Amino acid sequence: MGLTSIPRYNHLFFKRAHQSAMVLQLYGSTQSTCTKRVAVVLYEKQIPYEFHEIDWTKNEHKSPEYLEKQVFGQVPYIVDDGFLLFESRAICRYLAFKYADKGPRLIPVSDDLKAIALFEQGASIEQANFDVFAAKAVLGVLSKKMRGLAPDAELFTSLIEQLDTKLKAYEVILGKQKYIGGDELSVADLFHLPYGALLAPCGSNILSKQGPNVTRWWNDISSRPAWKTVEDGVPLKPTFQIARLPLRLYRGTIIILYICIRWNLQLREAAKLPT
Repeated sequence: MGLTSIPRYNHLFFKRAHQSAMVLQLYGSTQSTCTKRVAVVLYEKQIPYEFHEIDWTKNEHKSPEYLEKQVFGQVPYIVDDGFLLFESRAICRYLAFKYADKGPRLIPVSDDLKAIALFEQGASIEQANFDVFAAKAVLGVLSKKMRGLAPDAELFTSLIEQLDTKLKAYEVILGKQKYIGGDELSVADLFHLPYGALLAPCGSNILSKQGPNVTRWWNDISSRPAWKTVEDGVPLKPTFQIARLPLRLYRGTIIILYICIRWNLQLREAAKLPT
């Protein structure tokens, strides 16, 4: 092994050690529905994170510094070892793929074409046939109340009636499979939770008045421990136990890092000597 090859391996060691030490950074609001959508996946898979609260009352999401990261001035976004990503559903997919073997899979394996197709169908159903009505209904009520105004009851009723029609189709689908994206729980199911859970507080118990299949499905996903943890607000710190290296291994890692640093410095000094 020549001198030129030693620093390369040394660099790889430091790179891997650095990557293992990085913790996912989540930027959002504890009460934001889209932030909760990401957080429920973090808790399903027990992915360690550091939370950065964005204060809407101070317009922090519209500051130049924030817009450099999230050009639409929306929450949330994540930084994962230098990789920046926004849009809550995209983040959920990313986490499900990256941590496929941790906790419930949440996205089918990539070589199962039919399972992937059913999952994508379910994800499209949520965005086109649920969120478009549930989100408008919920936001219409909450935004008016925040400004001290009376909600538009007629608009709310119209949106709930349209959602009710869509949920009749859900009843048919869920009579043939356990979850909206197939027979296994997926992020397509979890996508429904943030706005679905707010329908009742806003004045509609539509999800508890459906047929047996929708009722069974909703009771299943809305009672999951991960959702119960984030439903009232994303915890500023993980509430689950984070796995840590045993003390003996931790000390050993520190010693190895120290040796590698000294070794690297010596090689750099040696490279400066005349040949």
